[in-house]
This record gives sequence, structure tokens and C-alpha cells, in this order.
Amino acid sequence: MNPQASLSVPLPAGRMFSSPEGEPFLWVSEEPVAVGLWSRLFAESPRSGWWPLLVEGFDRDPDLLLETSAIERSTALTDHDPAGLLAAWWGEYTGSSEPGAEEPDPHPETAPFGRTWPGTVPAASLAEGAAEATASECAELLVEHGRPQRLGLVRASSGAQALLSCGWSGPVNYDNDTAVFAAVVADWERRFGARLLGLGFDTLLLSVASAPTDIDRALRVAAEHFAFCPDLVWQGSSPHTLRGYAERLVDRPVWNFWWD
Repeated sequence: MNPQASLSVPLPAGRMFSSPEGEPFLWVSEEPVAVGLWSRLFAESPRSGWWPLLVEGFDRDPDLLLETSAIERSTALTDHDPAGLLAAWWGEYTGSSEPGAEEPDPHPETAPFGRTWPGTVPAASLAEGAAEATASECAELLVEHGRPQRLGLVRASSGAQALLSCGWSGPVNYDNDTAVFAAVVADWERRFGARLLGLGFDTLLLSVASAPTDIDRALRVAAEHFAFCPDLVWQGSSPHTLRGYAERLVDRPVWNFWWD
């Protein structure tokens, strides 16, 4: 399968990775992606069927980043309820799901919510094309001013589906079914205008067209992020609190996740 056959944009030299059975699942450029290429491919994605990615980690070992067995063991996106997943994870990480757990002393790192799950954030009202415009702008800023990253292309109709199709298993230490995380990403696509920009061995990069503009909404969003990826608070920048993390989310159009 040659992605160039479906694209009007010329591709640099690259390589298609395939499963042991010979099924192609991800094309990756040999050199770092050039400025402007990601956004042009992203604009073509609805027609071409190829979702572009900024890919980290290929210089180390492709096998560490891609795990074809992750494709085989993943369930379907539609098998999962994103709100239920987030609530269950929150309960697990705060201890509120433990038998006999009471609600007295709130956990200081998750104040002001303590053990109480605040629920998911209501969907934002977005102008048509806002999510795509934000994604292109953020990706190009990362290409121009960030660390060099290769270009990836995966057959997928959305970023959430791309996570399943390319064999990514970044949060495997928490759950080896990528679909549970992809289901939440799909929900964020709908509620926040999130779009998948890129990934690495244990990292995930999203743009978001509806970033929280005040601390109250940022705290609710931060609670979802903590449930999705608790290492952001437990091991992220000091202070290791939900509020400290929430303050960094205000007006921030890029969400960066990493799992230990």
C-alpha cells in the first residue's frame, strides 16, 4: 500500500511498516517532517483516508513505539462509554472505588474535588472548521519550533481511530487495550474540538480548539486529564496538584500526555 497514490502532496522518502502477516499499518518518513507538510496532508485527510502524525521515537527503535499485537488485542471504540471510563479511573486513582471508602478528607492533590468525581465537562460550541484550523496551526508551530519529529501516515478517518490502527500502546502500564483511551479521545474530539497531532513511545499530543479560558473550567478539564493520565499530576511539574496542573491548561491549545 503506497500512500502517495492517494495524495496530491508529494511525500519525502519513507518506509511502510507492516505486521508479521504483511498487513501495512503505518508509513513513516526517513527524515524530520518539513514545515507546511503536516497541515497540507491533514487538509487532504478526509479525501485521502490517511491521517498525518508527528512521530517521536523512531530514531531509538520502531519496535518500542509500535506493537502490532496492540492492534489485534484492541476492542472497538464503540464498545466503551467514555464518561464511564473516566469516572471509573478517577475512582481507582483517588481510592473512592475501594470497598468501604468514605468521603471525609479530600485528597490534597485532587482538591477541590477530593474523591468526588465532578463529571465530564459540557461540550463547547465551536465554529465550523475551528478544530481543523487549530490543529494545523499547532502542528506547524511544533514542527517549526519544537524538537524534530518524523511524519507518520496511518489509514484512519479520525485521530481516535488512528491510535488503534497504528499499533500504539503508550498507556500499556495502565491498560493494554488502546481502545479505552481512544474512546476518550473520540469524545474529546466531539466536546472540545480535539485533534490528534502526534505520538511517541508513551506520549500523546492533541490540539484543542476549545481550551478552558478560566480556572473553574480548567479544573474540570484537569480532572478528566487526571483520570485519563494520572502521571500528569503525580509526576508532572510541581506542584503535584490538580489545581497546579489546571492553571497550566488555561488558554492552552495543546494537550500533552505521557505515561510512566
